[in-house]
Amino acid sequence: MHIETPVERTPELVAALADVWERSVRATHDFLTEDDIVGLRPEVGPGLAGVAALAVAYADGVPCGFAGTQDGKVEMLFVAPEARGRGVGRALLEHAMEHEGAVTLDVNEQNPQARGFYERMGFRVEGRSPVDDAGRPFPQLHMRLAEPTKGIA
Repeated sequence: MHIETPVERTPELVAALADVWERSVRATHDFLTEDDIVGLRPEVGPGLAGVAALAVAYADGVPCGFAGTQDGKVEMLFVAPEARGRGVGRALLEHAMEHEGAVTLDVNEQNPQARGFYERMGFRVEGRSPVDDAGRPFPQLHMRLAEPTKGIA
C-alpha cells in the first residue's frame, strides 16, 4: 500500500474514489438508509473535486482509500471494506496530519467504530451538532487532536 497526492483529479479517479466511498459507507454506516446513500452519492464527486488536499491510498495499483483535508480539517476519510484493518486509515490520517496540518475533524455520532479509531489516533470530542453540515439529521461529533505528536509515532 502506498499513498499518492494526485496532481489531477480525473473523472476516472473521482469515479473510482466514489466507488470506494459507497462501499465504505455501506460497510460502516448502518444508520443510513438506501435512500440516504443514493441521495448522498451525487455529493461525493464535487466534494472530491473541491477539497483542498486529497490523498489516495493504493493497493496493487487500485485505490483502496482516500482522505481529503482543508484548512487543517479532515473533511473526508474512507477506506474500502476489503482494506479495513490493514493500516490504510491510519496511514491516510497520519498523512493528513503530517502533510496538511490536520488537527480537527467531524465524525458521525452513529459511527462508533470511526469515533474509536480517531480517539486511538489522539483525537478528542470537543463538541457536538445534532445535524450534519447540510442540516440532515445525522449528529456530528467535532473532534480535535489532543496532542499533536500522538498517533504519529
